[in-house]
Amino acid sequence: MVNMIDTGNTAWVLLCTALVFFMTPGLALFYGGMARSKNVLGTIMQSFFLIGVISVEFILIGYTLIFGDDLHGIIGDFSKFGLGGAETAVLSDTHIPELAFVAFQCMFAVITPAIMSGSITGRMRFAPFVIFALLWSIFVYNPMAHWIWGGGFLSDLGALDFAGGLAIHVLSGVSGLTLCMLLGRRRGYGRMPMLPHHLPMTILGAAILWFGWFGFNAGSALGVGFLAANAVLTTQISAAVGIVGWVLVEMMHRGKPTVLGAASGGVSGLVAITPAAGFVTPMAAIIIGFIGAVVCYLAVAIIKNRLGYDDSLDAFGIHGVGGTWGAIATGLWATTTINPDGANGLFYGGFLLGPQLLSLVIAYVFAIVGTFILFKIVSAFMDMRVSIGSESLGIDISEHGEGAYNQSEFKSSGRFISSNQTSLL
Repeated sequence: MVNMIDTGNTAWVLLCTALVFFMTPGLALFYGGMARSKNVLGTIMQSFFLIGVISVEFILIGYTLIFGDDLHGIIGDFSKFGLGGAETAVLSDTHIPELAFVAFQCMFAVITPAIMSGSITGRMRFAPFVIFALLWSIFVYNPMAHWIWGGGFLSDLGALDFAGGLAIHVLSGVSGLTLCMLLGRRRGYGRMPMLPHHLPMTILGAAILWFGWFGFNAGSALGVGFLAANAVLTTQISAAVGIVGWVLVEMMHRGKPTVLGAASGGVSGLVAITPAAGFVTPMAAIIIGFIGAVVCYLAVAIIKNRLGYDDSLDAFGIHGVGGTWGAIATGLWATTTINPDGANGLFYGGFLLGPQLLSLVIAYVFAIVGTFILFKIVSAFMDMRVSIGSESLGIDISEHGEGAYNQSEFKSSGRFISSNQTSLL
C-alpha cells in the first residue's frame, strides 16, 4: 500500500486541509469585526464551536452519507460509517490515502454552516443554533454534497462545482436568508445604525480567508500539477479584481471607497470563482471576479435595503449571490482545455449552462424547504430567538456570560463571570 501512495499529492492535500481549516477562524474574525461590540464573542462562537460539533458529525456519519456507495442518486449508504474501510484505503485516481481526503472534506463541512451564521447575528440563541446547524449539516449539506460530488443525480446530469459554489456558498447563503427571515429583523433595524465595531478585525479575517482559499480551491484538484496551479491563479486574480470592482461601484454609488467594501469585494471574488476555479482560464476569472463583485454589491447595498430583509452580515448577499453567479459563469466559460474531465461552457460551444441553471434551482428550493422544516422542528422544542432584554444587552453577556472588551458591562448588567475566567480577560 505504501508504494501506491503519491507523497507529493498527499503532502499537497494535507497542506490544503490545514489552509481550509484556518478559514473558519478567519470567518469568525471576519464576521466578528462586522458585528456590534456587544455581540462579537457570540458571533465568533457560532463559527468556532462548529469546528468541534461538525467535525465529529462528519467523521461519524457525514462522510459516508456524502461519499458512501450511491443509493439511487440521492444519498450515500452507511458502508463508511465511522470511516469504516477508509483507514487503509488509497484513492485510485490521485493515489492519496483516503484519510487525507476525509480530512480535507471535513473542513468543507465545518465552514458551510458557519457561513450561514452571518445572516442571524445578534438575535439567535446559541443552543438552538448549534442544534439547528447540526441537523442542517446532516439533512441539507450532506445530501447536496453527495448530489454534486459523491456520485448523486446532479453530477449525472452534468452539473459542475469544482470547490463548493453550489454545495457550500449557494446552500449556506440561501439557507441563511431563509433563517433570518424566519427569525425576523433585529430590533431597531433600519431605524438605528448597526455599524461594524472593529474593521481591522474584519480585514484580518478577510486576509485569512483569502490565504485559506488557495487550499479551498487548489486543494480540490487533489494533487499537484497543472489543475492546482490554474486554480491558484484563477483564485488570486478573481479576488483581486473583486476588490477593484466593488470599490469602483461603491465610489460611483456612494462617493467614497471603504475598507469594508474592499474586504467584501475580495471575498465576493473568491466566492464567485470557487465553482469555476478548476474549469476556466485566468482571463475568464478576471471577468467572473469583476461581475461577481458588482452583483454582490448590488445585492448588499441596494436590493437588501429595498426588500427590507435583515441579512445581518450579508451571508446571502455575498455567498448566496456570489455562488449563484459563479455557477452560472462556470456554465459560460468552462473549457476542457483546462480540465478534460469537465465540460465546455456556452462560450466554448458546449451545453453546460443548462445543467448549471437546473442545479441552482434545485439548490435554492432544497435550501429553503430544508431550512424551513428544520427551523420549525427545533422551534417546537426551544425558543430560537433571544428575548427583548437579552437582545438589548447583547448575546455576549446574555448567552455566554462574558464580554469582549470591557468588564464594566458585567457590572451594569448585574451578571458576573467566575474568578478564573476573569483572570483570562
